[in-house]
Amino acid sequence: MTSAPTTAPAPATMPVPRPVGTVFVTGGSSGLGAALVDAVRAAGGTPAVLDLAEPRADVPFAGVDLADPGAAEAAVRSLVDQVGPPDAVVTAAGIDACGPLLDIEPERWEKVIRVNLLGTVAVIRAALPHLEERRGTVVTVASTLALRGAGDATAYCASKWAIRGFSQALAAEYAGRVGVTCLIPGGMRTPFFDGRADQYKPGPDADLNDPAATAGAVVAALTQPAGSEIREMLVMASGEASWP
Repeated sequence: MTSAPTTAPAPATMPVPRPVGTVFVTGGSSGLGAALVDAVRAAGGTPAVLDLAEPRADVPFAGVDLADPGAAEAAVRSLVDQVGPPDAVVTAAGIDACGPLLDIEPERWEKVIRVNLLGTVAVIRAALPHLEERRGTVVTVASTLALRGAGDATAYCASKWAIRGFSQALAAEYAGRVGVTCLIPGGMRTPFFDGRADQYKPGPDADLNDPAATAGAVVAALTQPAGSEIREMLVMASGEASWP
């Protein structure tokens, strides 16, 4: 008896990662932002920086105070003129105002909201037409303090909770047109904690993540194959105590 010939299953095709392309990074002159510049370059992409301070790396740069939404939008236009439209935007810039609510001057408290939230929105708003044309990606940077509140951090928590909500709404609004990832990082070994009173600095035994590791996770989000998105990711040191 002769058995019927069998047909071998077709080999599975692996999804093709997308190239990193041109990435605009806010806060790209220090901390996580500077690590992102290095990670984008290492992945074959072209980073460009929006920041108050000029980056140490030799990269396209637009100096800007992100507390001014108009200046933020102009900075995006400047970078487009320098390097062309972005394939992705990562909003890593952020500031804090530590202390009890009644001890923080209103102007200082509100500047945290202007830089962290309104600056983020202004940069993304200016970049969205380019990102939609290229089916690009937005990566917003929230915090573990977008998941829980902490005393003496009202401005920072308010801004980061708002960024997480904004990211979810933007993902719904631009679904299938622009990818949106909300990064929720734990504490990192960066200058972010410099200049604070000792009570608001991580303790000597704090387990802080290497910003290069967090930046590597962002590159993974930027290189997802077409049709795939990482909508939210939590990245932290193994011993981080701020989550869950």
